[in-house]
Amino acid sequence: FSKTELSNLIDKSIFPGLQGGPHMNAIAAIAVALKEAQSSSFKTYTKKVVENARSLAKELKNLGWRIVSGGTDSHLVLIDTISNDLSGKDASEKLEKAGIIVNMNTIPGEDRSPMNPSGIRIGTAAETTRGNNKKNFIKIAKRIDEVLRS
Repeated sequence: FSKTELSNLIDKSIFPGLQGGPHMNAIAAIAVALKEAQSSSFKTYTKKVVENARSLAKELKNLGWRIVSGGTDSHLVLIDTISNDLSGKDASEKLEKAGIIVNMNTIPGEDRSPMNPSGIRIGTAAETTRGNNKKNFIKIAKRIDEVLRS
């Protein structure tokens, strides 16, 4: 996309100047993350995160919200809000005003814009890190339901 006489100068300014590596801070961060992932405490923590997500999904389902996959096997819960006449954007904004941060999210078969989708996505890692357990996530689900139905 450039004149031949400028190609070498452009290439040299981009690499290694702008895109060069290796970046030692990134390598160090990966090393620390991999070391942490080997620990038994991290394995215990990740199991709790998934248990909490399952507890949240189950309770939201009991409260009348459609969980897109029927449940979860990870740290995320994807909720169809449009089936309860609430867009993902509106749900996200209502929850944020109540101090609960979620992501508006498209769902499979989506026919709405990604800027105003049909669902929300909730992760459980942060609240697990804060010490919340399965019983607390039942309370969190009830609070989410209360806010969304208000």
